[in-house]
Amino acid sequence: MKIRKLKLFTNKLELEKTFYSQTLGFEIIENNSNYFTINIGWSELTFEKSKKEYIYHYCFLIPSNKLEQAMKWMEKRVPIIDIENGRKTQRFESWNADSFYFYDASGNIAEFIVRHKLNNGISSDFNISDVLCVNEIGMPTNNVERVNNELLKKFGTEFWKGDLKRFGTNGSQEGLFLLPNYEIKKIWFPTSSIKIKPEPFEILLENNGKKYYMEYKNEEIITTANNVYN
Repeated sequence: MKIRKLKLFTNKLELEKTFYSQTLGFEIIENNSNYFTINIGWSELTFEKSKKEYIYHYCFLIPSNKLEQAMKWMEKRVPIIDIENGRKTQRFESWNADSFYFYDASGNIAEFIVRHKLNNGISSDFNISDVLCVNEIGMPTNNVERVNNELLKKFGTEFWKGDLKRFGTNGSQEGLFLLPNYEIKKIWFPTSSIKIKPEPFEILLENNGKKYYMEYKNEEIITTANNVYN
């Protein structure tokens, strides 16, 4: 699975635009008073203006040999979240992955991750243009099994790792839905206080050569007949 387009909602649109275009240096490819879109490898990320505050967790994939270099690059521009006693990277043994976390301008929990099995290292020094894609989006639910089964039925994406009660994942290492049960797993890692909530988003995903549009709203997966991303 690949995340081709992802739309999130923010009540801090101008701050978010400055963060992504000036602080981090991503290219803005669409922009008006209500939203902006940046290009991130094979993905596009859009933030749309909202009156309400929403807090998301999402993740970017970077080359598998560039975790430390990317973190040093990012530390010059944004604080990296301290996970524990000064440790700023997290190892996920069962995923064969490592990552670090930071907050964007809206207070969302963003992440850079390397997935060693993908073997997509590069020889040049890390630059923001080396970010490969939007790799994960949090999709909280109170019924992991139901949402996982619905994703499989509608899009053909499959359960990856975790469990169907507390926290599961659906998709592939190139693109994942994170499925925490917010009634059991209540706080986003690596924070100690940010509650997991089922926030709305829109996505254009690609799986097995086909593209599908989906809206997640009020814990429901909403599709359209023609699957066109607006």
